[in-house]
Amino acid sequence: MNYDLIVIGSGPGGYVAAIRASQLGMKVAVVESDLLGGICLNWGCIPTKALLKSAQVFQYTKHSDDYGISCNAQIDFEKIILRSRNISATMSKGVEFLLKKNNIDVIKGFASFCANNTIEIDINNEPQKISAKHIIIATGARSRSLANVMIDGEKIIGYRQALSLAKQPKSMLIIGSGAIGSELAYFYNTIGTQVTLVEFLPSIVPNEDDDVSVQLSRSFRKNGIKVMVDSSVESVDTSGDTCKVNIKTKKGTEIIDAEIVLSAVGITPNIEGLNLEKSNIVTEKGKIKVDEFYRTSAEGIYAIGDVIATPALAHVASAEAIVCVEKIAGLDVKAINYKNIPACTYTSPEIASVGLTEKRAIAEGYQIKTGKFPFTASGKATATGERDGFVKLIFDAATDELLGAHCIGANVTEIISGIVTARNLGVKGHDIIISVHPHPTISEAIMEAAATAYGETVNL
Repeated sequence: MNYDLIVIGSGPGGYVAAIRASQLGMKVAVVESDLLGGICLNWGCIPTKALLKSAQVFQYTKHSDDYGISCNAQIDFEKIILRSRNISATMSKGVEFLLKKNNIDVIKGFASFCANNTIEIDINNEPQKISAKHIIIATGARSRSLANVMIDGEKIIGYRQALSLAKQPKSMLIIGSGAIGSELAYFYNTIGTQVTLVEFLPSIVPNEDDDVSVQLSRSFRKNGIKVMVDSSVESVDTSGDTCKVNIKTKKGTEIIDAEIVLSAVGITPNIEGLNLEKSNIVTEKGKIKVDEFYRTSAEGIYAIGDVIATPALAHVASAEAIVCVEKIAGLDVKAINYKNIPACTYTSPEIASVGLTEKRAIAEGYQIKTGKFPFTASGKATATGERDGFVKLIFDAATDELLGAHCIGANVTEIISGIVTARNLGVKGHDIIISVHPHPTISEAIMEAAATAYGETVNL
């Protein structure tokens, strides 16, 4: 069977690439070895957000007296997990519908390369070959294991197992405080699990601005999470009823008992078994090398998403998919500006950021103006009872260019898109200040933060 385009993988990169290609008149096939929608829909973004919503609802009930409401809520862990799995199943069916609507052939099986334009698909141990002028690799990634803390799926688990445990653990130690580790720390802590969060670097959510890291650490500790930074897990003894975790800290060694250890130290691209060498596809540090339009070293073969050295985010994979396919179709497209990619972490408080951190801006030689507006001064945040956090904006003092934005607080993931658009349009500091923002809203903190940077705020 011959196609114009074959897409290997159906995650937020793969299915978007397939649909856009079909819209542009190509005959398309998607090869998927697991559930449609990939990790994001089935074991990542979507089911995690479902769990976090359950935690948030429970958190509201614990503080219902603050709102003048009496409540005695109880956790049903099985139902929380079931709701999350059902939501994932619904979204996966949605992807199936979209692919069918766009006349895309879906082939279930494991794909590997035979030659540049031909792949072999293992369908129930029966090989089938298909070819296409263009092939996109969008196979995503999986949990990475530390050499000294190997995931066994029972006592030492990855994020996939953390989303589908049969029963709620009494205690959990989480290694790594990036988005995955921090989100699951918030979820399990909120529903009553004793959580310890261990981070090798000096601050949690280490890719965020220092002020954001400090705020989240403060919020976590206030809610009972034990946060350990500058710490490394040296070994885990799983021979007993619980895990005995040996942790090296600046003060010495500490041993912590935990029912479950969750390894959240990053991801590993899914490129093994693809037989990339048969198409002379070059890799570097475990990822596929591509150019700005996602062309690999092999003619007609492309790669997008977590298998390449760009931010491992669902929205990045989707954007790469569209650029890649439109370039294949001969459209006039621009390469993605990776300096303007938003990042969101759905803890409580939420985190949303884009652009340079304050430390990075200074390291790059900028003279900067910074403005921070705390939600303790926000009417909307005060009314909703969610006053933790702030909006922080960083400007180039010489040009008034908005270099970066760093938000932490309730629902800030919903306001970052406007800042991304503003940066794309080259908006300056005073453009934000004179743009009338609705009151009372969380988003008006953007205007207030800009005004603070220029000494013009009236509400702080």
